[in-house]
Amino acid sequence: MSILAMALLTSCGEPVSPDQISVNPNPLTVVGNKVNAQISGTFPAKKFVRKGVLVVTPVLKFNGQEVLGEPVTYVGEKVKENGTRVNYKAGGSYSQSASFDFVPEMAQSELYLRFEARKGNKVYDVPDMKIADGVITTAKLADAKCIPGKGAADKFQRIIQQQQEADIKFLIQQSNLRSSETSSEAVKNLQAAIKDASKDEKKAINKLEVAGYASPDGGMELNTKLANARQSNAQKFLAKSMKQNKVDAAIASDITAEDWEGFQKAMEESNIQDKALVLNVLRMYNDPEERESQIKNLSAVYKNIAEDILPALRRSRMVLTIDLIGKSDEEIVALFNSDPAQLNIEELLYAATLVEDKKAVYAKATELFPQDYRGWNNLGMAYFKEGNIAEARRCYAQALQLNENDPDVNFNAALAAMADNDLEKAEIYLGKAAGTQGDLGAAQGTYYTMKGDYAKAKSAYGNAVNNNAAIQQILNEDYAGARKTLNAIANPDATTAYLLAVVGARTNDREAVYSNLKDAVAKCNKMKERAQKDIEFAKFAEDEAFLAIVK
Repeated sequence: MSILAMALLTSCGEPVSPDQISVNPNPLTVVGNKVNAQISGTFPAKKFVRKGVLVVTPVLKFNGQEVLGEPVTYVGEKVKENGTRVNYKAGGSYSQSASFDFVPEMAQSELYLRFEARKGNKVYDVPDMKIADGVITTAKLADAKCIPGKGAADKFQRIIQQQQEADIKFLIQQSNLRSSETSSEAVKNLQAAIKDASKDEKKAINKLEVAGYASPDGGMELNTKLANARQSNAQKFLAKSMKQNKVDAAIASDITAEDWEGFQKAMEESNIQDKALVLNVLRMYNDPEERESQIKNLSAVYKNIAEDILPALRRSRMVLTIDLIGKSDEEIVALFNSDPAQLNIEELLYAATLVEDKKAVYAKATELFPQDYRGWNNLGMAYFKEGNIAEARRCYAQALQLNENDPDVNFNAALAAMADNDLEKAEIYLGKAAGTQGDLGAAQGTYYTMKGDYAKAKSAYGNAVNNNAAIQQILNEDYAGARKTLNAIANPDATTAYLLAVVGARTNDREAVYSNLKDAVAKCNKMKERAQKDIEFAKFAEDEAFLAIVK
């Protein structure tokens, strides 16, 4: 077909047109933040006069506005101006690119060509020529706000275990208790801790154990008897003390007849000369008697061992495990409402799981503990969830100042940057988000979709099941895949239904368009206005069924 709109100059000065003007794509489509078009056609032979000049400018018109693209100048054979020269006899090809920065109002727009046609000093008045409709904006439905952010967890524990221990040492080959040992500071502190735990409602005795040990010198039979006697005597002593303090708790018992583990640890921590030789013996021999024999053969070293190492291994060890019981949920909520300064950071962050107004909790956390990045991160998530992207970005920036390499904070910051259409910053944050517990594939796929790189988006999404992954499939014209993804979404929303309507429109399935569009509008009334302007539904725009849904 020939489109009579572009003015070329004949010898009579009458307007003619190039043949078969085409625009790709048509309708226009937003890719990333650009609306691009490639315009082409053919100048007929013997039509472009030798002294003619034609300046062609793409114009995108929308909502009473217009945006101009870059003009291209074509000149005849005898024109001295710069431009693409067109041969009079042979004619030639017409080719031009147009690119516009996208704004939402372009959803209802039209692409025109504007002409400035001259022959010598004479200028010809030529009306603008419409060449395409625009703009398909389905890519803009990709929304980072539908990707869950990753909160920084509290480390609150209702019960924290605490251990306290004391040793009672014995002389070589003896098991009798000495007052110098039973009245030591460590033993007194242990007795006091047992008494305190039995009376404090915020504490509880979890376990009390008395273990008897013998050093690894001497025979196994003798050492076993010594370890048993030492354990028994120490347990009796502890039981008597508990009875006096009216403490009722079970005592567990254990023995170690030859304490080779304690021996090795003591040797490693000692300054004994040639200790490496002794440690080498422990590695080479597993049999206790062989070990003892080999060590005693090291006569120069063994004297130091007998004096500095072995006495500390002849002992009974008393170990108390206490449960420290933290604040109840009710106590934490009450303190948050009355005096949050009485809560530590872990209790405060945990409080957010107990109240409805989580943002208030995190705001208080940033006030009381401004150097803890977790409060800022979680406050950012609260703002992000309510759609306050500017405040979310501010909070994430503060969190990154405190912990710039945390993958979860970078992940959240990337989502906020994408929601703000700041793809440059989003790319930086995503680069530091490796290792996040968030859905990095979904975030990367959304980033590539928004950027217009649909091949990389497809790779990033993998087998993801969400609206954004379906958008990528629609843009890649995989309509069966998009329908399958959308139908598999566990909690479909208005966007899910709207995208199913788009798939129906692209596959000419009227019933799918109407049923899903009804569902989308029922879930979100704003979908009416979008559908009215959406060129995806252009061929249904006059249908009574369509109008009944969107009016």
